[in-house]
Amino acid sequence: MTLGIGWCYVLLVLVIILQVVLRKGFSHGLIALEELQWHLYAIGVMFGLSLAQTSDAHIRVDLFHSGFRTRTKRIIEILGILLLLLPFITVIFIHSLDFVADSWRINESSSAPSGLPWRWLIKGAIPLSMALLALAVLSRLYREIVLLARGE
Repeated sequence: MTLGIGWCYVLLVLVIILQVVLRKGFSHGLIALEELQWHLYAIGVMFGLSLAQTSDAHIRVDLFHSGFRTRTKRIIEILGILLLLLPFITVIFIHSLDFVADSWRINESSSAPSGLPWRWLIKGAIPLSMALLALAVLSRLYREIVLLARGE
């Protein structure tokens, strides 16, 4: 997954460079390239969330977190997952299903004449990425509970 997200950002940089060269060098930007930039960035962020969760690279307030004992850190992690992260993922996932279904039903595409088709495809990344994030979070929750029970 890391490699896929990395290549997504490499492609994003190349698309941005191409768009800048076309716009500044030839006075001709392409709407499709601009939209592709948004889509690549969105995919990188959405799927990067689960990667950050599995590699423990997400942001914390380390100013407070670093001073806590290991047991306290685990309890805070478990409570944060149960009270904040899982409800957030659930709400986003549930609401994104209708969002994607409506887009699929009308075969939504860009409102720009030369924009990208199949907008439902990028919207479909929302529930998929939330499902992957939920799996990563549940795995993390299980690990934290086991380590807390063992006293580690």
